[in-house]
Amino acid sequence: MIAIIDYGMGNLRSVQKAFEVVGHETVVTRAPQVISDASHVVLPGVGAFADCMANLDRYGLVEPIHRSIASGKPFLGICLGLQLLFTESEEFGIHKGLDIVPGKVRRFQTGDGSSGANGSVTRLKVPHMGWNALTIQREAPPLRGVEAGAHVYFVHSYCVEPLDPSVICTVSDYGAPFVSSIWRGNIFACQFHPEKSQSVGLRIVRNFGEWRS
Repeated sequence: MIAIIDYGMGNLRSVQKAFEVVGHETVVTRAPQVISDASHVVLPGVGAFADCMANLDRYGLVEPIHRSIASGKPFLGICLGLQLLFTESEEFGIHKGLDIVPGKVRRFQTGDGSSGANGSVTRLKVPHMGWNALTIQREAPPLRGVEAGAHVYFVHSYCVEPLDPSVICTVSDYGAPFVSSIWRGNIFACQFHPEKSQSVGLRIVRNFGEWRS
């Protein structure tokens, strides 16, 4: 059973539907015992970092997340669910995260961008929305069978900067390279949305459900 953590925010149904399409059984829950009993845990996320952390604390979910990761069961963070794993975010001030992965969450820089043929400078649009390619640096179990250069779907204004670069799994490019997923032990977390990434995303979801750490 895969537990999808419900903290009152996020695209829970679309994530659950993706798992259902590939044949994995899920439950959307905020019950600590259900999370503890699950074989896999998913932390999705859409919204503001501080609000999401406040809800995790309000529903008593911080400790169950820490316990699940410490237990060694496969853990998937999606979009904001990746960012929440980090030490802190600069979104609307400095806010503490779960501090499971040392590092910071920073806003995309809209300045520089790329130079056009006439010497003009292209300003980056934030949020970054759309399809971008993955450059795979380390093949985590959920990426089994995903080809280099595969495209996935992003919607975000902030990106993560791990203190330890060895946790970086994939990078993508938006004006400059940014970390699009990390892998450390039983944790795989991605900035993109696998549930919105068509066949590539469904492969990642299927692989995660089959992952035995």
